[in-house]
Amino acid sequence: MMKVTYLGHSGFLLEMESIYCLFDYYRGEFPKWDCDKKMAVFVSHAHYDHFGKEIFRLRDYFSDICFILSSDIDTPADEDILFIGPNEETDVFGMNVRTLRSNDQGVAYLLHCGGRTIYHAGDLNWWHWEGESEAFNKMIRRTYQSEINKLQQEKIDLAFVPVDPRLGEQYCWGLDCFMKRTDTKYVFPMHFWENYKVFDRLMLEKCTEEYVDRIVKIEREGQTFLLEI
Repeated sequence: MMKVTYLGHSGFLLEMESIYCLFDYYRGEFPKWDCDKKMAVFVSHAHYDHFGKEIFRLRDYFSDICFILSSDIDTPADEDILFIGPNEETDVFGMNVRTLRSNDQGVAYLLHCGGRTIYHAGDLNWWHWEGESEAFNKMIRRTYQSEINKLQQEKIDLAFVPVDPRLGEQYCWGLDCFMKRTDTKYVFPMHFWENYKVFDRLMLEKCTEEYVDRIVKIEREGQTFLLEI
């Protein structure tokens, strides 16, 4: 069993038997901690809506803590900080951590932890913007599909993938590509700028029909989910 708490935007807290994994926190209230557990804090890149310096206050609560930060983040080095770039791999608290290259900034994370596989996209997405050139949008599509193809041999238990309403009709292209090219049990749409209506829209899309039962619907900040993983 895994407990997932939505903290806002792309921020999620995962609680497992002996460890917490915190992703892309920049706002939101934390639940009560079990400070005897380990804490792994992941930040995908330096954008303000993914990186809040308040994360370093967690040192006051956890004796076993590690900050896994994308190498584009400018913050002083410390013994509990691990900087990681695209296409790198490391081990943290017994977890295997692998990165993909974001086509925006920073990295996406793939974790193998206690027999579970977890993916957090950061800002790796199919960013098709109407105002951009055809060449730019083609480059974004190709780089996104190339990175997602690297996950095709994985059995992903839990994924967090952007669905940004600012993209207009193309808001779900990245999610659709991800779900159709990977074997994913549960997916949490994220990066939707608190526009919760995006979930009703997703449920009605023709393209989501084959995996709609695997989309986890978020209704508010602080909402928690117990998943059988």
